[in-house]
Amino acid sequence: MTIRRSRGGPSREYRTFGDKDPPEGLDTPTIRQVIYDDQPPETLPVRGRSPLPSGRHRRPASGDLPPDAPVLVLAVPGDKPDVGEEIASLTRVARSDIDVRVGTLDGPSFAEVLGELPGDRSTVVVPLVTGPHPQTYREIREALAKTGATAIVTDPLGPHPLLAEVMHVRLSDAGLARADRIRQFSIGAAVDGVIVATTGGGEAVRAADMTAVLLAARLAVPVIAASVAGRPAIDDVVTSLRESGAERLAVAPYVIGPEMDCDDLAKLATEAGLGCADPLGAHSSIVRLVNLRYEVALDEEQP
Repeated sequence: MTIRRSRGGPSREYRTFGDKDPPEGLDTPTIRQVIYDDQPPETLPVRGRSPLPSGRHRRPASGDLPPDAPVLVLAVPGDKPDVGEEIASLTRVARSDIDVRVGTLDGPSFAEVLGELPGDRSTVVVPLVTGPHPQTYREIREALAKTGATAIVTDPLGPHPLLAEVMHVRLSDAGLARADRIRQFSIGAAVDGVIVATTGGGEAVRAADMTAVLLAARLAVPVIAASVAGRPAIDDVVTSLRESGAERLAVAPYVIGPEMDCDDLAKLATEAGLGCADPLGAHSSIVRLVNLRYEVALDEEQP
């Protein structure tokens, strides 16, 4: 242990003998090390590498994977690849050792990507959805069956605290929440209620509830999940929040982007007098979650 003090204050000492006993007869308090804030760096202790072994959740550094590592295929709902391509680009920057490919599920794109995969390498498919999305997983299974390809299909990206972080950022970008620049926690929300809008039905809403709780802790306002095409509907949640006294409400899309028409959602929110943030999009935290799903799939692939 090292105790640092400024020269202006009293110095403090500690006894140190490493793994040896103190010399016989030595007055142990005289063995001490005092470090002052203005000492040059070379006199300060240097923290070495952790002796702990790497574990299954260790994030590999770029270049750690062998050349024949599984191909990562991002499965994008709908027919617009833009967000998926941007996430793929950011993933390649973060992990140059991963072969990343993108395919949209509405149309032949995803099946074509599967058909072009090298036959001597395995495949990990990461659906770009935040929660249960039966249509997306059905389309992935159909494409795999059609092409005869085999792949590990991962779980959705959420629920996860990183998704709450990105929603907070998007609300802040839209002027609907203020955030501490260091900790990304609210220092006073611009709204007093938030609706987390998701797709995929009741199961997806229940899964989104977990992330909604995390977002509520950040904003210190009520946050409730709702479905854009199911129950509870956004209108129902708006009514509930207003009956509880909330007046300034905002919608936070709990989607990457391609899963639904976010322009229509923003238009409907405006007509109802609600604020609306952008979808999660190609945020660095989304890239981290893609990497996490890929790494977990690698662990599952090992015998």
